[in-house]
Amino acid sequence: MAYDEALAARIREQLKGRSGVTEQRMFGGLAFLINGNMAVAASGQGGVLVRADPDTGLRELSSLGAEPMVMRGRPMDGWLRVDAGKVGTAKQLERCVNHGVGFASSLPTKR
Repeated sequence: MAYDEALAARIREQLKGRSGVTEQRMFGGLAFLINGNMAVAASGQGGVLVRADPDTGLRELSSLGAEPMVMRGRPMDGWLRVDAGKVGTAKQLERCVNHGVGFASSLPTKR
C-alpha cells in the first residue's frame, strides 16, 4: 500500500514555515524530519506515524487511539501509529504533528 498523498499534503501544510524540515521516503511512507530526526510520517500502511517520548507519548495521544508502532512483530519504543480516521480534522492532525515535532526538536541535530 502506498502512503496517502492527501494526508502527506496535509502534514506538509502544517509544517509550512518551520525551519529544519525535510522530507524523506521511509517505512514505505513519507517521513517529515526536523533537523534530521523523524517527527511524523504519512505511513505506507495507512495513518500517521508519530515520534514520541517513550514515557509519555502514548498517554498524551491516547484520545486519538494512538498505539505503539509495530515493526517486524515488535513494538517500537518512541514511535506511535494513529489511524487515518482519527486524524480527519486539522486539529486532530495538528496534535500528532505538534507532538512529533516537539519530540524530534528535543533531539540532537543529525547531519
